[in-house]
Amino acid sequence: MFSMARKFFGTDGIRGRTNAGVMTAATAMKVGQAAGTYFQRGDHRHRVVIGKDTRLSGYMMESAMVAGFTSVGMDVVLLGPMPTPAVAMLARSMRADLGVMISASHNPFEDNGIKLFGPDGFKLSDDAELAIEAMLEQDMVLADATQVGRARRIEDARGRYIHAVKASLPDNVRLDGLRIVIDCANGAAYHVTPSALWELGAEVIAMGVEPNGKNINLNVGSTHLDAIKAKVRETRADIGIALDGDADRLIVVDEKSQTVDGDQIMALIGTQLHARGELRGGGVVATVMSNLGLERHLNSQGLTLERTSVGDRYVLERMRSGGFNVGGEQSGHMILTDHATTGDGTVAALQVLSAMVSSGKPASELLHQFDPVPQILKNVRFAGGKPLEAQSVKDVIAAAEARLAGKGRLVIRPSGTEPVIRVMAEGDDADEVEAVVDEICNAVRKAA
Repeated sequence: MFSMARKFFGTDGIRGRTNAGVMTAATAMKVGQAAGTYFQRGDHRHRVVIGKDTRLSGYMMESAMVAGFTSVGMDVVLLGPMPTPAVAMLARSMRADLGVMISASHNPFEDNGIKLFGPDGFKLSDDAELAIEAMLEQDMVLADATQVGRARRIEDARGRYIHAVKASLPDNVRLDGLRIVIDCANGAAYHVTPSALWELGAEVIAMGVEPNGKNINLNVGSTHLDAIKAKVRETRADIGIALDGDADRLIVVDEKSQTVDGDQIMALIGTQLHARGELRGGGVVATVMSNLGLERHLNSQGLTLERTSVGDRYVLERMRSGGFNVGGEQSGHMILTDHATTGDGTVAALQVLSAMVSSGKPASELLHQFDPVPQILKNVRFAGGKPLEAQSVKDVIAAAEARLAGKGRLVIRPSGTEPVIRVMAEGDDADEVEAVVDEICNAVRKAA
């Protein structure tokens, strides 16, 4: 039934279309049994906390995982719909052996996924995921009938998380007088984030807060900004905050309805902490996709930009190894390890709002920290083979790198999830950047 070679875990847990491939109730139960067995160490009563987003298949996946965990003797605490960072936080604060988030993030409702967090609130290491994946091959040793686990729902999970995110701000910071549009993508944060903002004094205009199981991320949230831009204009709001389906990332819309991506947010939070003497690691960690303008902006203040492969897990690994406390992705994952162990859109939003309050500046001014250099990303779909290994493609890439030397950057990488080569270039000359990208794309198409 199961074959090895990392069939299940990708860069962010397990994900796929519901009731197709790996994303079935049978898989979910098996993952519960394997993870439950892996984490049963020591002689205390073992427990797992499980949260989910609002998609229809969450009921099925949750029930299957409860069956899996309890069958190997682990107690289950059900949180209901909660953001991914809330699950990470509660796993740690409730001294659970692990935390599980059932979500496919910004994907449509037909998909679902499983993310696992260790007792420290951090995503599992590759080694732990590989060990659990190997156990999916095997027959599980079930608990004795007298040792089967129990499951219970807790009612105060939302309150605990709201308290924690509010505590990420100094006691004297209030949001009185700010009119904020918050778009929760009909996802996991639909209750908690509007409540946290309101309790801090803001005037809250909430949208994407009517989940029905099938409308998560549907024309709302951080990947569909037209709705929040229109609402910011209509209500003359000071700022708009768009979360994704599991609320571990955000995109900001300023009062002029302009998009503010993760690079500008990292620039703001990083330089603010630096000014207060609270930035650790001497800079910020981001991925190879972050704009060259961010790197130059940080360098001008004596700070570094450390780059990693694409994926928030790689950002976090570098942050932990280098002692950094600010990192993230252009796509809006913000990891602020002073306050959270994983990306948290609500915590990052509060840092931005706090900076607005203390500076007195409008969002459009405050969040324009640097001028991005022209950046172009194109995807080339191919039928098979390894076009990046063709000599003709290597020659074109080498020529492009020589052209951009000292005045731009080139990032070429295969997608981890589909047969696509992503070609990104950036530099001071927009025409040259476009020409370079087109030349490489054409070479890849010919080779493929």
